[in-house]
Amino acid sequence: MNGRRITSPYKIAIVWRGDRVARRDATPQNNRFHRIFEALEAVGIDAMPAVYDEEFADEVRAQLLSVDGALVWVDPIHQGKTRAALDPLLRHVAARGPWVSAHPDVILKMGVKEVLYRTRHLGWGTDTYLYDSLAAFREAFPLRLKQSGSRVLKQNRGNGGQGVWRVELVSSSGEQVRVLHAQRGSVPEEMPLAVFMDRCENYFGWGGCLIDQPFQPRLTDGMIRCYMGGDRVVGFGHQLVKALIEPPAEGPDSPAAQPGPRIMHGPDAASFQTLRATMEAEWVPQMMQVLGIERQELPIIWDADFLYGPRTEAGADTYVLCEINVSSCFAIPDQAPAAIAELVVARCREGNACKRLPSARRSP
Repeated sequence: MNGRRITSPYKIAIVWRGDRVARRDATPQNNRFHRIFEALEAVGIDAMPAVYDEEFADEVRAQLLSVDGALVWVDPIHQGKTRAALDPLLRHVAARGPWVSAHPDVILKMGVKEVLYRTRHLGWGTDTYLYDSLAAFREAFPLRLKQSGSRVLKQNRGNGGQGVWRVELVSSSGEQVRVLHAQRGSVPEEMPLAVFMDRCENYFGWGGCLIDQPFQPRLTDGMIRCYMGGDRVVGFGHQLVKALIEPPAEGPDSPAAQPGPRIMHGPDAASFQTLRATMEAEWVPQMMQVLGIERQELPIIWDADFLYGPRTEAGADTYVLCEINVSSCFAIPDQAPAAIAELVVARCREGNACKRLPSARRSP
């Protein structure tokens, strides 16, 4: 940004989950999104908090219908609550004029683990399978586990490591496994494979499927989070993760078992330029084609999480996609709020231009 203030007539709501008190007391300054509010104000956008809960969903619906667009930060699962009620509300709002980012239909295309299966043939892919029922899982998974020895299972919708498991054989018969949940504080368990597969039954409910990928041996080298504003890279984060790594003898709550800080970098960070160029020139356009997503439908802010894959013969790094975060991409690099603000202005202008077209009509 060049510091020049843009005069804009647009109103934006920023949506996050909270209770009645949080909704009543929310201001642009007293929440974790304050830098985004500041960036929007700097370009002349009138941004307001829109704290959401199912208890007062009708109030939020009316609020969102009064603005030009909404930026939504709500996890798929939070303290037992899902987006089962929020997503229809956002669809209702978007059908009546305001734009929503990320739109629930776009989330279902790219913000779920199924994207790992649908894009497995791209350069970021690996040996990935999808089980759409418990019966299919029971039939195919035992053989794949025997063939590769260590797999990672992921429920389709989740966050914070919920429903993500590392599974390894501990008996030559294939009947006994060692499993480790990715959620913080988890410890390995040994059990019959059949018992573990029964435990996964609930993942075929709201999420609809299980994704199966090989365990990546270079997990200890950390995870690279590639932050995207639309189809452009706006920053990176590198973190030494501990999820799916067996905790030390001191236990899962010991200091040695905790993940390292996520070190944020701008989009020009030298160590990530190969990944940046490949994302912008190849992988994102290919993903859009596979999933049927137009450029203007891409979330204003999203991220792709990569693990290091096997090195090439020349010693160069490769990258394996392990997740795309669309529902609630936060925290973000220092450079991201300004990029978000500029994209919001562009999205509002596009939406306003569409409304002026003679054929444009709002849904009844």
